[in-house]
Amino acid sequence: MSTALSAEDVAHFLKSNPEFFQEHADVFANLRVPHPHETRAISLGERQIMTLRAKAKDLEWKLSGLIHNAAGNEKISKTLMAWCCRMLAENDAAQLPAHIVRSLGDLFDLQAIALRLWDLPGLSDTEFNEDVTDSIRQFARELTKPYCGPLQNQEAAGWLGTPPASLAIVALRTADSSEPIGLLVLGSDDPERFTTDMATDFLGTINDLAAASLTRLRAPVHLSPESA
Repeated sequence: MSTALSAEDVAHFLKSNPEFFQEHADVFANLRVPHPHETRAISLGERQIMTLRAKAKDLEWKLSGLIHNAAGNEKISKTLMAWCCRMLAENDAAQLPAHIVRSLGDLFDLQAIALRLWDLPGLSDTEFNEDVTDSIRQFARELTKPYCGPLQNQEAAGWLGTPPASLAIVALRTADSSEPIGLLVLGSDDPERFTTDMATDFLGTINDLAAASLTRLRAPVHLSPESA
């Protein structure tokens, strides 16, 4: 009695018996298989070469993508370093909020940036602590990681003036507290600038640097009699 062999049986036999083609070299040399893109048949060796070429091409594309991403990440890292250096060089802590907004706009070529802060006694009444509602504070508490994506009627987006096509919102928190001290809103007229599937590591770094610099405003400003 003969037993029908399935394709899986044949594949298993060949994997389990690698010496088969050594003992039957003529079978290996004369074996013809279908061409993957044409109607003609080709040798098994030629088919293997085509498979290896396809894998090599795929690896080339992946390597090219990794190099491109690495170059982009290096550029962003240098930009963040330059921004950090500018903040460290700022002697007047009261100028930090405006400095953060201005520098981020210059360094990252953003069309619209808004910053609102609270619970910082060293910050006098300015545009940076206006329009901070209870709902804004609650939104910041619930924003455990930066939001990136399209405009979805977020109240904080109203600070930008013109509705953005995409935006990123970062709840600023210092390293020693889970309670936010502000919201940073980055807007763009490019719908692909901030997307829901993008990584937020660099936005997290922006939060760390900005929040750390703003801790200088925790202490109230004491005016001298001459300046009062």
